[in-house]
Amino acid sequence: MSAKGIRIGVGQFKELTDEKLKFAQQIGVTTLQLNNPTLPGDARWEEKDLRALVTRAKEHGLELEAIENVPTHFYHKVMLGLPGRDEQIENYCYTLRNVGRAGIPILGFHFMPNSVWRTERLAPGRGGAGCTKFDMAVVDAAQTKDEWRKFLPTGLGWLDTMPLRGPGEPLVTEEEMWANYTYFIKAVLPVAEEAGVKMALHPDDPPVPMLGGIARLFYKVENFKRAWEINPTSDAWGLDLCLGCCSEMVGGAINVRDMINFFGPKGRIFYVHFRDVKGTVPNFTECFIGEGNFDPAEAMALLKKTGFNGFLLDDHVPHMDDDTDWNHRGRAHAIGYMQGLLRMGDRSSWAA
Repeated sequence: MSAKGIRIGVGQFKELTDEKLKFAQQIGVTTLQLNNPTLPGDARWEEKDLRALVTRAKEHGLELEAIENVPTHFYHKVMLGLPGRDEQIENYCYTLRNVGRAGIPILGFHFMPNSVWRTERLAPGRGGAGCTKFDMAVVDAAQTKDEWRKFLPTGLGWLDTMPLRGPGEPLVTEEEMWANYTYFIKAVLPVAEEAGVKMALHPDDPPVPMLGGIARLFYKVENFKRAWEINPTSDAWGLDLCLGCCSEMVGGAINVRDMINFFGPKGRIFYVHFRDVKGTVPNFTECFIGEGNFDPAEAMALLKKTGFNGFLLDDHVPHMDDDTDWNHRGRAHAIGYMQGLLRMGDRSSWAA
């Protein structure tokens, strides 16, 4: 892990535009993360394109510390155990090596073939801010693939590679997904180790056992521990610990504490999505930091106490009045909140 200590980053965008780079400088961060960046290649990424991102960030006094997610269609056959998965794994390993050669230390990944689901995009939050919401009852009331597709993210493209199994079609079970995950991680993790890249696993969102006829794996604390047991000695495997997803799980704040306390001392939390929700599955709504299920000051203190020394960043944030599509106002609030917590922790005996 880094010796830099806990720091705040900004991310969840696809391109290093002048505007995003200026925003990072003005908000006072030095760390960047890109989520599923817009790069050439329909199956894998080239070193020169990845290196160009690193160089552009450095030119603005910033460090690109992580890329979160390759496009889902790069490895959807792997997640589903379909013919062609070995070719996709070969391409994934090619990308991994190039990430390492470009000098990017972390590649985040998920194992959700049909992505993040929300039943509302602008549910009313504090002061009328628009917040994303998930209600399993709404999903259960929808019985066709076309109805389900409206719950998938917009603007991702390649939605035809995000599988949905309708009534009467064979389901993909949890044990089948475990077999697919194990096949994948055993193939790619040695390559990540050789490349000097840490692979950061993101929880399932929403954390429910199945959506659209496809089982999910990382919807409860026990399953993360099972994944860790597959490769307990590899320092290349760890978490993109989304506190919001942990808070969404049944039990709420208990899961946040359990995940930090188990994985923090092992050095397996590589970076953190610092966000929260009100409620838990089957019905939750995202919210501003400080009004959700867990105590953000307690979470920050636990991260420090358990030895975390990666970066924290914004993730999903409420859409404030007159905000942009990327939610600059909501992100500025989240980043400022984290900066204040971190500064107070540095000046106190929290983590002693």
